[in-house]
Amino acid sequence: MKKVKYRHSTSRLLLLSVAFFLSFTVTGIAQDEASADASQDEQEQAQGEEQTSGAAAATGGLGDPANGKSLFNSLCAACHKPYSESIGPALNGVTERHDMDWLYQWIHNSTNLIASGDDEAVAIFEEYNETVMPPFPQLTETQINDILAYVEQPKPEAPASAQQGGAEGGSGGGGQGASTNLILGVLAFVLLMLLAVLFLVNKTLRNFAAASGVVIPEKPKRKPLYKSFVENQFLLVVLSIVVLLGVAYYGYGYVMQVGVDQGYQPIQPIHFSHRIHAGDNQVECKFCHSSARTSKTSGIPSLNVCMNCHKSISEVAPETATAEFTKEFYDKEIAKLYEATGWEPGSRTYSGEAKPVKWVRLHNLPDFAYFNHSQHVTVQGTQCQTCHGPVQEMEVMYQHAPLTMGWCVNCHRETKVSMEGNEYYEKIHEELAKKYGVEEVTAADMGGIECGKCHY
Repeated sequence: MKKVKYRHSTSRLLLLSVAFFLSFTVTGIAQDEASADASQDEQEQAQGEEQTSGAAAATGGLGDPANGKSLFNSLCAACHKPYSESIGPALNGVTERHDMDWLYQWIHNSTNLIASGDDEAVAIFEEYNETVMPPFPQLTETQINDILAYVEQPKPEAPASAQQGGAEGGSGGGGQGASTNLILGVLAFVLLMLLAVLFLVNKTLRNFAAASGVVIPEKPKRKPLYKSFVENQFLLVVLSIVVLLGVAYYGYGYVMQVGVDQGYQPIQPIHFSHRIHAGDNQVECKFCHSSARTSKTSGIPSLNVCMNCHKSISEVAPETATAEFTKEFYDKEIAKLYEATGWEPGSRTYSGEAKPVKWVRLHNLPDFAYFNHSQHVTVQGTQCQTCHGPVQEMEVMYQHAPLTMGWCVNCHRETKVSMEGNEYYEKIHEELAKKYGVEEVTAADMGGIECGKCHY
């Protein structure tokens, strides 16, 4: 038998060519993306500077819009909006409609200006249903100028900006997608070339060996793996035990999940952001779910509770929006609330054509389990987040806890009962302290894990 020396110079040359082509392509793509990103950043910076200078020019140098925004939100936002009517008129363009001296007098004390018989003041008073604007004598003319500078800024074109941003994002995404697809295509081409080269090399070597009289020994046939496994009785027994234990374990776990809706997150007919209400605005949970103080259930808030605030709030603050939940999305949801209650924001009246809202229930205990909110919230002083999780961070509400019997029992075993200011519990604590010598009493010590407490 002969030993044959061979060289695959052609294959090596082909591989080197492919590698060079791949490195050149990837480098070129990276340079193009870097230059595109740099040019995009320059354009965005120039656009931002242009918008800033335009806003400053539009305010006519009245004052500081940033300080004016802070003053407006704290003093004026309850009754006014810059670009739309609320309880009072829209303030954008007010310096064109009225003289500055008149504005100073009106803001400092509108009642005196109306009483003096000023035509403009009386006309505004009558137009807005004789609603008196509260006086602000503490504001200096500089602060008033700052507020006017803020409200006189040109209205941001939110839909156009969103469309432009979407177009730019789509273009950028398309460019990035094209580059990624190109890289993936090159890699796929390289893999195909490597397979073709390996196939050709293998075929060439076999032909060369056959022509040179080299005999390639055949591999001995091995017994199939399944036959070897079947013939081994010990492995069969071990496998059977493992399979049975696995089926029992996962089967039991699957059965125990029936009726456990942890993580359930339905979509409601009107979107309600707990993140904005309970988080950003720090609205207390029991302001809306007031029945949790005195009732078994927490209750679904009436839409009238929503309208207590949303009579004056028809638009969400832009800073509360996110990439997924935009300002336009929130404003549409507020419009759904107005439609359901029959509220006309323009005339600020109810039409009387209310529509029911079909809310989707989120937390639902079985009928054979008894739970009383007031006993936990009022008597024990349990915080809502204990059971419902970080509600103040949830954009879309979901079920945080499993609400299983074991979960409730563990809580009763670990939770110390609050005795302060509760004569009923103080008496029980004294009796238990004498009988058992305990310093702290849990709900379990007071019978909180007896079957009849929750099932009767």
